[in-house]
Parts: sequence; structure tokens; C-alpha cells
Amino acid sequence: MKIALSIAVILAVLAAVAGTSAIYTVGEVEQAIITQFGKPVGKPITTAGLKVKVPFIQEVNRIDRRVLEWDGNPSDMPTKDKLYISVDLFARWKITDPLQYFLRLRDERSAQSRLDDILGSETRNAVAKHELIEIIRTTKGRTPLRDTLLTDQELAQDIGSLVPINKGRALVEREIFIAAAEKVRVFGIELLDIRFKRINYNESVRPKIYDRMISERRQIAERFLSEGNGEAARIRGNRLRDLNKIQSEAYRAVEEIRGVADASAAAIYSQAYNNGPRAAEFYAFTRTMQAYGDMISDGTTLVLSTDSDLFHYLRGMAPVAPAETDSAPALGVRLEAVNP
Repeated sequence: MKIALSIAVILAVLAAVAGTSAIYTVGEVEQAIITQFGKPVGKPITTAGLKVKVPFIQEVNRIDRRVLEWDGNPSDMPTKDKLYISVDLFARWKITDPLQYFLRLRDERSAQSRLDDILGSETRNAVAKHELIEIIRTTKGRTPLRDTLLTDQELAQDIGSLVPINKGRALVEREIFIAAAEKVRVFGIELLDIRFKRINYNESVRPKIYDRMISERRQIAERFLSEGNGEAARIRGNRLRDLNKIQSEAYRAVEEIRGVADASAAAIYSQAYNNGPRAAEFYAFTRTMQAYGDMISDGTTLVLSTDSDLFHYLRGMAPVAPAETDSAPALGVRLEAVNP
């Protein structure tokens, strides 16, 4: 009886151990591969729940079915325009074929290493095929900002040109994604997304890049300055031209008014002094007196012929001595008559 009881106890313990080894669970975020002596047997287990396997000789290999992260190390690489930049990427991926994944990679560490090789290589190839501006800009569509105070005519002028962008960073990322997704699919991996996390200049070329940027900005500033000086010279030229035009038109208008006034005055004089012989004589007298005032000044010497019209009124003129009380200086005029 004791021997039988001992055997029963041993069998019960063995059955409990065997049952514990044969029963396992698969979580909601897991999938499993059953191996027998290191080789996979059966199909991958992708549903959660309580499962049974052959005890002792079969082993459960659990594989994550969640979305996993790949974060590569920054790597220096040249662009198409021979500028070395430091590129930092990240990606998201998941295991879609656990059997293929297990046969080729076994674990996540091996998968991360293989992703480093594939994504790094494809990123280097894509960066080498594009210029720096293609990788920096998010999209190829961009509109230069304009001053809202400028007129439509000024906006229509070409005040600066932008470097053309054919693709942009989004399409470069898409190229890397398409090329890398094909290569990682053979490992039972689906690549979900890839993005540039950081792009920076290499430390060795950063001063040269900054000097180049400063030089380009200075050239653009000098061009804007020269265009501004040219526009200022054009405006000043137009101002002088308009000013001369206004002055010439004003002078012409003044001369026309003055001519009309002189003609009107001559007509009035002619009408006034042609009323009779006395009016004509008075007109001749007043014009002669006006001529005397224009010709004679202090110390003037006149040389006139005796039959001159100007000498006609001076012939019978006697010099008048200034009054002793008169403080005004006398007008000294010396006349010399010359017989013709």
C-alpha cells in the first residue's frame, strides 16, 4: 500500500509538472512561435488565450505584435551640392510575419541592427541624390512674402528670386520609406513610417556654410541697394524733368500774358495819343522824359547832335542852381552838342 501510494504521488507530481509545461498563455500584445528542438513547428499563434503544447520538448518563443520604435544615431553624409550634414532619423515598424521574422532575425536586437543598416543606407543614397534645400524645406510649394504696403505695379516687379525646389523633404522621406520598406519586408517586418528628426551642418563645414550664407545675403542686399539707387535716380530724373517742364510752361504762360498785356497797353496808348496833334505831342514828350530818366544819372555825359529828337527838349533848358536849403545833391549832367 505504501509503495502504491508513493507511486501515485510521484505520478501526480509528474502529471502536474507536465500539465504546467504543456499549458501557456498568449497575451493581447504578443504572438508566439512554437519550436521543437530549436526548429519551428506548426503555424504562428497570433490569437490571445490559453494554449497547449507538447511538454518538455517544445518551447514558446514570444514575439511582440505592437508598433515598435527605431531611433537611429545621427550620421554624417554628403548632399548633392557637396555639403556634409548630420542626419538623425526615427521610424516606426511592426512584425507582420512572425515565422519569417523568427527564422531570419530571432529577436528584436537583431531586427534593430538590420534596420540600422537598411535605413542608414537608403537615407545616405537619398541625401546624396538631392541638394540641401530639398531636404531642409518641408514641401516644394512656397510663396515669397511681400510687403502689404507695396502697390500692384511694384509687386509685379521681380524683386528677388528663390532657389527652385523640385521635391521637398516630405517626398525625400517618401523615397527612403519606399526603398527601405521593400528590403525589410523579407524579414517579416512592415515599415510604417520614417521621418527626419534633426538635420544639422557638420561641425567641420559649419563655419564655411555660415560664411557662404552671409555672402549670399550680402549679394542680395547689394543687389536690392543697387536697384533702390537706380529707382531713386529714375525718380529724381523724372522730378527734374517735370520741374523743368512746369517752369517752361509757366514761363511761356507768363510771356504770353505779358505779350497780351503789352499789346493791350500799346493799343490803349495808341488810342489815347492818336486823338489829335496835341495828344501825339504829349505822348512824344512823356516818352522822351521817360527816356531821360532811363539814360541820365549822376555824372552822365551825353553827346547829341543838334537835330536829335532827344536834344529838342534840352535845347532851351537852363541849369537850375540848387537851393541852399535843399539837402539833396544836384544831378550833374554835362551836355555837348555836336553839329551834324
